[in-house]
Amino acid sequence: MKLTFFGAAKAVTGSCHCLEVNGKKILIDCGLQQGRDERDNRVLDFAPGYIDYVIVTHAHIDHSGRIPLLVKQGFHGTIVATRLTGELMSIMLRDSAHIQESDAQWQNQKGRRAGKPIVEPLYTMADAEAAMKLVTTYEYGDTVDLCEGVRIRFVDAGHLLGSASVELWLTEGDVTRKIVFSGDLGNVDQPIIRDPQYIGEADYVVMESTYGDRLHEPPESYTGALAEIIDETFSKGGNVIIPSFAVGRTQELLYFMREMKDEGLVKTHPDFQVCVDSPLANEATRIFSSNLHGYLDEAAIEALKAAPSSSSPASPSPSPARSPRLSIWTKLPRSSSRPPVCATRAGYVTTSSIICGAGSAPSSLWAIRPRAVWAGPCWRGPSR
Repeated sequence: MKLTFFGAAKAVTGSCHCLEVNGKKILIDCGLQQGRDERDNRVLDFAPGYIDYVIVTHAHIDHSGRIPLLVKQGFHGTIVATRLTGELMSIMLRDSAHIQESDAQWQNQKGRRAGKPIVEPLYTMADAEAAMKLVTTYEYGDTVDLCEGVRIRFVDAGHLLGSASVELWLTEGDVTRKIVFSGDLGNVDQPIIRDPQYIGEADYVVMESTYGDRLHEPPESYTGALAEIIDETFSKGGNVIIPSFAVGRTQELLYFMREMKDEGLVKTHPDFQVCVDSPLANEATRIFSSNLHGYLDEAAIEALKAAPSSSSPASPSPSPARSPRLSIWTKLPRSSSRPPVCATRAGYVTTSSIICGAGSAPSSLWAIRPRAVWAGPCWRGPSR
């Protein structure tokens, strides 16, 4: 048995570890290096064609984002994940491929004038689609005989919908060992997502440790503070922009806004409208509205049962983020410099990509000229 670290060692992103057992090579995650960790995402420190399996702990790009590159460079084995990780990977890897293609096109447009060589995208939409054809999914608690001498089981890590810690029982000759890969672990008492489940024993644990040197404070409820900011901004005729990760955070924000409306916390315009101005976030929200049995916490399941279904475009099928009073727009109106809803002093909230340059946030900001920008417990505004 052999364990090699190819990513997220002395770094935060690019998670990638390799187990070798009975002649089989098994990757646990194959993530994209991002930010300060990025060296050269094009270089894999192993031969993709010799990898037999990839186990994916969750769909975030720093854990799954180089899987299409793996396929592009010769991997043709099996990718294993939980069912909802598979569904989220389907939209997130395609979105990542679109960004890779767009970035390469932009660099080539600039480079052509300077006589620079053509830049190839890290991978393409075709590579992402080819990767998804190799995915096999399982539910939490399923014990799977992956190959000779290797059994695995996914345990809820409480980090993202479908996220998992992975238990592996490895037998080589007359030696059996249990190793656990934690994946990213979530906090307790979060909206929508269940608390992480505990694993009782293991011989070895490979633990994510981004926040391993501190104790978490009890989670805050942002509902009241956010409602005050929205109320104050609406009373001055303004609008609110909330930069947010498309997958996970946006759905939490919608959950908070549902609470605001149900509890009547926004007095100025209680029937304010919400626009999720991000195609990826809207795709993710639809997954958060799908078959979540075994993945959602009990409070969110009850909220889902209580919400009415609707086929109206302004009030899509129910999710834990929706209520009879919460209708969600999926695109900002572009017909004028300010949306019609703002002209009538109705409230307007939008969530978009946290990285403005990679999403629709710049055009959203120009369209509605917000007087407040919410960024968690700190905010900026009002401004002109």
